[in-house]
Amino acid sequence: MSPGDESTAAPTPFDDVDRRLLTLLHRDPQIGVLGASRALGIARGTVQARLNKLTERGVLASWAPQLDPAAMGYPVTAFCTLEIRQDFRRQSLTEHLQRIPQVLEAHTTTGEGDVMVTVVAADTTDLQRVIEDLLADERVLRCATVIGLTELISRRVLPLVQATD
Repeated sequence: MSPGDESTAAPTPFDDVDRRLLTLLHRDPQIGVLGASRALGIARGTVQARLNKLTERGVLASWAPQLDPAAMGYPVTAFCTLEIRQDFRRQSLTEHLQRIPQVLEAHTTTGEGDVMVTVVAADTTDLQRVIEDLLADERVLRCATVIGLTELISRRVLPLVQATD
């Protein structure tokens, strides 16, 4: 399922093989099919079939490496709450945000703001420039920003895998 798709589906149950395979891939993403087969003690064809099934279902959303913005020169993380003109078109705002490389993710929200955006910056001066880039779109009326100090928990989904049965 793509970001922005709405769903009311119940959590997907995983059997023991799925849980073990997803946990292994999470811990060692470069292991490959043969390595996973050996580590889990199951047939290579079974591993491949499970990977195909998990990919088709959208559980495995990407095989891309996880990149660390701080190691790339962007150690400042900030969370920006945007207030948007109420007649905005979601697609055009999305296109504006996608043109800003420092925008890592954006979500429409309930509550005080309309859109929550996670951004990174090289330093606070660079963060000011990123905020100005966010505000450069006529649909964005206001931006409230909170700077993250220490990441306590990184984005994680493995506990969801392990909690299903």
